[in-house]
Amino acid sequence: MSVEYDLVVIGGGSAGLVAASAGAQINAKVALIEKNLLGGDCLHYGCVPSKSLIYAAKIAQNVKTAADFGIYTSPPEIKIQEALGHVQSVVDTIQIHDSAERFEKLGVDVIFGTGRFVDTKTFEVNGRKIKARAFLVATGSRPMVPPVPGLKEAGFLTNEQVFTLKDRPDALAVIGAGPIGCELGQSFSRLGSEVTLLSSRDVIMPKEDPEAAAVVQARMQAEGVRILSHTRAEKVEVIDGKKHVFTGSETIVVDEILIATGRSPNVESLNLEAAGVAYDKNGIKVDDKLRTSNKRIYAAGDVIGGYQFTHVAGYEAGVVMQNALIFPIKKVDYRVIPWATFTDPELARVGLTEQKARDRYGEDVYVLRQNFDGVDRALAEAAGYGFAKFITKGNGEILGAHIVGPHAGELIHEAVLAMSQNLKVSALQCIHIYPTLSEISSKAALQLTKQKYAKNTFLQNMLRKFFNWRRSIAR
Repeated sequence: MSVEYDLVVIGGGSAGLVAASAGAQINAKVALIEKNLLGGDCLHYGCVPSKSLIYAAKIAQNVKTAADFGIYTSPPEIKIQEALGHVQSVVDTIQIHDSAERFEKLGVDVIFGTGRFVDTKTFEVNGRKIKARAFLVATGSRPMVPPVPGLKEAGFLTNEQVFTLKDRPDALAVIGAGPIGCELGQSFSRLGSEVTLLSSRDVIMPKEDPEAAAVVQARMQAEGVRILSHTRAEKVEVIDGKKHVFTGSETIVVDEILIATGRSPNVESLNLEAAGVAYDKNGIKVDDKLRTSNKRIYAAGDVIGGYQFTHVAGYEAGVVMQNALIFPIKKVDYRVIPWATFTDPELARVGLTEQKARDRYGEDVYVLRQNFDGVDRALAEAAGYGFAKFITKGNGEILGAHIVGPHAGELIHEAVLAMSQNLKVSALQCIHIYPTLSEISSKAALQLTKQKYAKNTFLQNMLRKFFNWRRSIAR
């Protein structure tokens, strides 16, 4: 069979762009197929616009609380269109690096259009049948919309529409208390909306360390976000121009509803059955080399479920590129995968939670905790809330790390580096600049020595006798 390309990448998000760029730069013949805009969900509807909006909201919050620092000003006048203009400006700037022209200069054939597999070896787009030595499916995911009666008729927002709002909603209901719901809910609250967040669980962000999530929840509630636990939307109606969300216990009246209840993989239009690719509601099934049930076809990113993060998609693309274009010997390693939720305070983690560590290792688990109120730089910046928690074994092996507090998304990387290089937690006790927030890592790491000493009565007695003897001979 004659093939036209070494690699055909289907989807121009993070995984697709990394694979296409890297493949072209090692002189492989690569085609990149995208139905809409290069950059994917992260650039246009996710990471980039949300963090830009979060920053605008943080500025508004700083103005609101300036009097706490002896700085007095009028309440901020918030113009949502200008705030969203900042968001679009950032997207436009980054879009240049993800432009079709840039990839074409690298040697990638960029094809815009919607396509489908016609058999196990062929993908058709715009009426053109393309054959390749290998394919990568990286079509990402889309917002999952819950089957709430009346929701579709009433209208709602997802992360795909919220950044193009024309007016700020005076009242906003957020259905879903995961990272997206919490980040955007807090941001709109800071920008002047009355926000009600519906959480189906007892706390927000149920995948995170419960203590860490509770710190974020308390902060959001203190700022005015109303959080309803164990609450689901049962139906939605429009009455007198307002959207009424019925929960069973009460009715919430709002201008807009934001849905943030998870993601669904984009697989329906690909005709994967014709390609012999197995999938289910969670996404395409892959092995540890990211091969599908058709060994000619690989998949990466959100479309395979798992860790749905931009940085993980980029990592997976690197694995696919090596396996698809060179030798299929590289396996994915998810042992050290960090992530962060960019609320205020930020919440970041890597590795196991305390409970999962105890379930796996039993009594040989140490929890090293340091509060930010014991870090001078945090106090200087009125950010003495939250903590760092490192989960280790008795030998110092780091099993997990959780930080909730200022710049947690940056601070977590000391633990990430240590875990990825198999360093003991004692490595974090290196000298840190004073005063910096990063001191929290060294202070937390020191807790292992303190805890082990507290358990070692023999050593305590020996040292007690030693110092008693030294004092006696000094008389």
